[in-house]
Formats: sequence, C-alpha cells, structure tokens
Amino acid sequence: MNAHDRALPGARSEEAKLHYGDGEYAILKPGRYVVCAVSGQAIPLEALRYWNPVLQEAYAGPEEALQRWRELNPKA
Repeated sequence: MNAHDRALPGARSEEAKLHYGDGEYAILKPGRYVVCAVSGQAIPLEALRYWNPVLQEAYAGPEEALQRWRELNPKA
C-alpha cells in the first residue's frame, strides 16, 4: 500500500474506465483495474500491457490478445 492508496478509500475495488490508444491509454474514470475482454480476469492497471485501440478492449496477457486476434481473423 502506498500513500495514494490511502488517499482513495475504496479505490482498490473499483474498475477503471480507459480510452486505449496506440501505445498508451487515458484514464477516463480512476480505478485499480480493468477487465480482460477475453477471460473476464481483473487486470491491475500497473500490470496492463495488452489492449486493442480499435476495439477498445484490454487483455490479461499475450495469450488472450492472440485468442481475440484469431477470433477476428479466422482465415489468417
């Protein structure tokens, strides 16, 4: 826990809302995590590394990102 955590009581359980861009994201609603579009897993913002700016989706890891890509590109 850090000073920021103490300053935002209850923020630990709140889902953040983000706008995903190319290589970065903007926080629209502060929170501690986002939800993976494939697995439904909570992803802490500090661990978020994979997202799709076109679909505006977050992914828990490379496997989930690849799974979504395969769903969208079945003939590739």
